[in-house]
Amino acid sequence: RQAQQRCEGCDSLFGEYYCGICHLFDRDKKQYHCAECGICRIGPKEEFFHCSKCNLCLSLSLRGKHKCIENVSRQDCPICLEDIHTSRVGAHVLPCGHLLHRLFFFFFLSARGYRCPLCMHSALDMTRYWRQLDDEVAQTPMPKEYQNMMVEVLCNDCNARSTVQFHLLGMKCKNCDSYNTAQDGKCRTPLEEQ
Repeated sequence: RQAQQRCEGCDSLFGEYYCGICHLFDRDKKQYHCAECGICRIGPKEEFFHCSKCNLCLSLSLRGKHKCIENVSRQDCPICLEDIHTSRVGAHVLPCGHLLHRLFFFFFLSARGYRCPLCMHSALDMTRYWRQLDDEVAQTPMPKEYQNMMVEVLCNDCNARSTVQFHLLGMKCKNCDSYNTAQDGKCRTPLEEQ
């Protein structure tokens, strides 16, 4: 005998949904089998597409609007360290293209900050916050001994390197205006540069 949705003897239904490939019995969650993923996914199928580069089914709202990373779904969630590809929990695609389980996304932002735990790229549109930080930097003068200090920074958002004025509240990337930067050298005064 082979697996099937109903019992041959009594006609009892084993599951509202049955996949003859995965032999999955479940209640109806609008599942569909994705041949490219090799497993059943929770749907409805009409709301998803399979990204062949990422190797994962994604919401139609992300078609042409996400950064592809080859086989990104074959990595573990950086928060819970469980497999993302076969997980029943949906994945959240960060602007950098990395994935984490959707239920951890808001928890992660509130507990750990605004950056991807893998590459440190901003996980949200921070434009409004950067403008606010511009105002705070302008209203907070540095002590005299630090006013002419310059520092090299590496931007986590655009990967550009630039030399900027040191400030305790943050150092702004000259290329993309992000404050998501890391100091990449010693502080020095303009006289030391010559």
